[in-house]
Amino acid sequence: MQFEVEQKHRIDDVAGFEAMLANRGVTLGSPVEQADQYFAHPARDFAKTDEALRIRTARGKSFVTYKGPKLDAATKTRRELELPLDATDAGGLQFAELLSALGFKPVAVVRKNRRLFHLVHDGREVEGALDDVDGVGTFVELELLAEDANLDETKQVIAALAADLNLGPSERRSYLELLLAK
Repeated sequence: MQFEVEQKHRIDDVAGFEAMLANRGVTLGSPVEQADQYFAHPARDFAKTDEALRIRTARGKSFVTYKGPKLDAATKTRRELELPLDATDAGGLQFAELLSALGFKPVAVVRKNRRLFHLVHDGREVEGALDDVDGVGTFVELELLAEDANLDETKQVIAALAADLNLGPSERRSYLELLLAK
């Protein structure tokens, strides 16, 4: 089974973080607007089960994503299943209509500008994202994919990189949770 191992950290000094990346020879990608429409299950409280179902739209494409419960108290390690939607449903509206017909209810849309970057740490290429999230703030996410066999090692790589970048404490709540808490 494949897992997404992620840590997220609030960034108050964006220019300082960008300068630190530049000093390491890391280039931030161009901003990409993403809109994540989250849905509530008709018979299960995703807030209690720590799951999420969303449709992400970016660059004229949409994906449906299921995120399982977080597996530990330090990271946002969880099972993630992501499937592309048909190109004729670039906004995800047809799939949202299907979910509605099945009893799912829209919860909220999380909008952000994401700039990707990549860093090598302990021989692993870590994907990073600098996210400016509407109504929530700016965050850095560090992410690697892992299998059962290397899950603990992968968590250690992410934690060590976060410490190396002086990112401070991690934020385990999702952007949706942060938005709804306002």
